[in-house]
Amino acid sequence: MVMARTARRCNAMLAGLSLIACVSCLAQAGNESQAVAPALKIEVRRVLVPVVVRDRQGHAIDDLHQSDFRILDEGKPGMISSFMMERLGAIAPGGRSNGGSQAAHTAAAGGQNAVVFPAHITVFLFDDLHLGFEDLARVRAATVAALPGTLTDTDMAAVVSISGNVNTGLTRDRNKLEEALGKLAPHAVYRADPTDCPLIDYYEADLIENKHDPVAIEDANRKFANCNSGVDAGRDLGPEANLPTAEHMVDATARRVLSMGLEDVQTTYAAIGALVNRLAPLPGERTLILVSPGFLNVEQEAMATESRIIDLAARQNIVVSALDSRGLYTTAFTASEKSPPVSGAGLAVNSDYRERGMRMAENPMEELADGTGGTFFHNNNDLNAGLRRMTGEPECVYLIELSLNGVKPDGSYHRLKVKVDREGVQLEARRGYFIARPGKEQR
Repeated sequence: MVMARTARRCNAMLAGLSLIACVSCLAQAGNESQAVAPALKIEVRRVLVPVVVRDRQGHAIDDLHQSDFRILDEGKPGMISSFMMERLGAIAPGGRSNGGSQAAHTAAAGGQNAVVFPAHITVFLFDDLHLGFEDLARVRAATVAALPGTLTDTDMAAVVSISGNVNTGLTRDRNKLEEALGKLAPHAVYRADPTDCPLIDYYEADLIENKHDPVAIEDANRKFANCNSGVDAGRDLGPEANLPTAEHMVDATARRVLSMGLEDVQTTYAAIGALVNRLAPLPGERTLILVSPGFLNVEQEAMATESRIIDLAARQNIVVSALDSRGLYTTAFTASEKSPPVSGAGLAVNSDYRERGMRMAENPMEELADGTGGTFFHNNNDLNAGLRRMTGEPECVYLIELSLNGVKPDGSYHRLKVKVDREGVQLEARRGYFIARPGKEQR
């Protein structure tokens, strides 16, 4: 029985060594990206909410009880159906769990033929669909600096890109990982054509098509007039938004950009979901580090996919951390970006849209990290410090199960707020979940 169980674990480990071969199919995703979305299911009667509580010095607090916690679901008190604290082991010098040395000692006691399982697996997932060359250079250098602390004792790591163009598989070979880092390059598959008239981004397309925002519609009409010499702004557009001259082009462009934006975010989630699925059966502590400048998940379909990924990762004790590769960034337009589509009256509107979109691009990374007990590092240029923190696990995570009995399955996203009865602490916790309508198939 023991030998059979060991064989099963060996098979799972060997399957993981090729690490997410299915992610490589994303390189050819293109218009087929909808088909590779992760097939993840969420338990509709309960939601797991991992919570990390830290003191002012950033140390995890491990003496709290169920009675110390409250969860608000859309502002209403939620019912905690189960509660436990999971210790991930004392953190040894260098940021690794003491479990690594113990695993190596156990394997040594078994002789030369013993299978050595990694105490910790770290996957660096680079969002090359959104990363630019400048950001890549900085995060590449920071990851190289983090590798010595990541590959301690029996630990293994992998470097994978969302496009599938880079995938080392799990390895202890630092040179192989560094070589893969050098091959990373931007693959902007889902980008609007800069010559589009009017030029609309995903954020504005959502305002136009899904929210029917009159300011956004008027702005798109104005852009159409600015980039089309055959349109007289005063005569053809007038003071009202969405007049017939611009109506067709604005609507067609917004629908195309909206579709492309959803494909973009679903392809990104498909890669993350595939990794979580592949990491689930593997031994040891498993950490997925998403390196990205952020992306938008403004539509319910994308929010539902994110919720399912968080739920699976939380239940499989897979920690997802996220590094915002932008560091300290500015939301201001450059001189070349101001002319001609966003000049004049549209400059203030588009400056506001740009700032909101860039801020909202952080949300998916923060939600993935908070929902799995991970770390979200952002608004800081010290990327080395961020990766050092991510490669060291919190000493403990509180796993709170929230009952959904009495919660209407209305196909909406529910926002959560976790509170703890302790002064001066910092909380990292899941911020929401998506509950599907009865009988609706989860893709």
